[in-house]
Amino acid sequence: MPWQQKGARDLQGCECLGHIRCRSQDTFLVRNTTAWDHGLRVGADGKGIAGHSGAVLLRRLADRSGLVAALTRVFPVGGSGWRNRGVVFVHLAISIVLGARSVLEAEQLALHQRHVFGLSASDSTVRRLLAGLDDTTFAAVARARAAVRQIVWTWLALRPGGFPWLTVAGKHLHRWVIVDIDATIITAASKKEGASATFKRTFGFHPLAAWCANTQECLAMLLRTGGAGSNTATDHIAVLDEALAQIPHSSSAKILVRLDGAGATHDLHEHMEKLNTTRRRVRFTTGWKITAADEAAIAELPERAWESSLKQDGDLHDDDHSHVAELTVLNRREGWLGGMRLIVRRVRPSGRHTDNLTDLEKKTGWKYSIIATNIAKMWGIPGSHQAQWIDALHRHHAVVEDRVRTNKAMGLRNLPAKSWTGNRSWMLAANIAADLDAWLRLLAFHDEEDLADAEPQTMRMRIYHQAGRLARHARVRHLRLDASWPWSTAFALAWNRLTRLPQAT
Repeated sequence: MPWQQKGARDLQGCECLGHIRCRSQDTFLVRNTTAWDHGLRVGADGKGIAGHSGAVLLRRLADRSGLVAALTRVFPVGGSGWRNRGVVFVHLAISIVLGARSVLEAEQLALHQRHVFGLSASDSTVRRLLAGLDDTTFAAVARARAAVRQIVWTWLALRPGGFPWLTVAGKHLHRWVIVDIDATIITAASKKEGASATFKRTFGFHPLAAWCANTQECLAMLLRTGGAGSNTATDHIAVLDEALAQIPHSSSAKILVRLDGAGATHDLHEHMEKLNTTRRRVRFTTGWKITAADEAAIAELPERAWESSLKQDGDLHDDDHSHVAELTVLNRREGWLGGMRLIVRRVRPSGRHTDNLTDLEKKTGWKYSIIATNIAKMWGIPGSHQAQWIDALHRHHAVVEDRVRTNKAMGLRNLPAKSWTGNRSWMLAANIAADLDAWLRLLAFHDEEDLADAEPQTMRMRIYHQAGRLARHARVRHLRLDASWPWSTAFALAWNRLTRLPQAT
């Protein structure tokens, strides 16, 4: 037999362990057997099984927050036999949270909850719904989302620990809402309306989106062709305005907007500055493309002007790691926003930078980057004027990459429709899915260390894909989860917490 070796002298069967041990002078082998399947029969005759039971938490949250009611008022209402389009759209978003990558997969996933929610809409019904959305409907859905978000943010403020204000480099940004804007590439494997070559030499789409760093919600997303420019000011302004419309009481809020170098345009900087009013404060940090004039200014900086940069915990980096300096006074570029500051950072170049170093960088042995900002100070944050802290604040913008990655894991890895409208509608459903996932973690799992900041795949494995058995007793339905599953208690606690939330109307 394949497990036997030359020189084997002793075979000892071990029935209780389910394997055979082979002993020799220099060999000890273990061969597993298939004893585990003795007496096992498999049949497709189970009843009352609810797969992917986490859908009940998402639907309960959508109901309590008023999302289902709000979308129901947006979509058209038909006669007898007409499915509630608001419910259909919410269940599409729930299926995306569970892992659906297409309308067909959404229908198949919904079949697992038919004993709880009843029969789901067919894939053709969902496709007709997505294909029928127009600009008026998109605008109405945006208003509905904003109204629901205001309710959810009120709940967040009342939860233990309050609203999730951020702490960056040792400073607590109390009452500052952080908006991160970034673009990404969604590749397409086939010809779809609007898909084209991208700047990364791929083929697909180039959407631009805004996320709230406090809550991880997707506030706005603009579907663009693959060839859309990275620093198109018009698109950035449109996305920013849509994101501000989603922020509760944004007309009197303190808002920080962070972008990479694509945001360094005259029009966008001026637009963000004009958003400031007597009641609203808008501050921004953007990347900056270094020119010869900037390098000339950097070369004039005395060595004493450089200070050690800050880590994200507020401590200083080692002296030879990275440094920060104020470049504003030496800036010779005209026509930019008055009062704007330029802050330069230098780090030791890594191997991947070797081929792209400028003459100045080769000469000095440092790699330079610049950020532009209108932050003279941030209200309520002592020391917020310091260049070191502003540099750390802008570097914290890197968290937007997590949002891009998790949103792609939740419906945006591929846009499944052939038509532009169908893909734009699917993107909207994926944005609502991201919101539902974020709200559930913030409201129901905020004190669960391994779930509060869990990514989609972790939530699916631990919560969303739990199987349950639906039982009926005394006119009450009971969804029974496996008591041995480590997160069953957290699941039940989340259900009770959502049930105690007041019903929004």
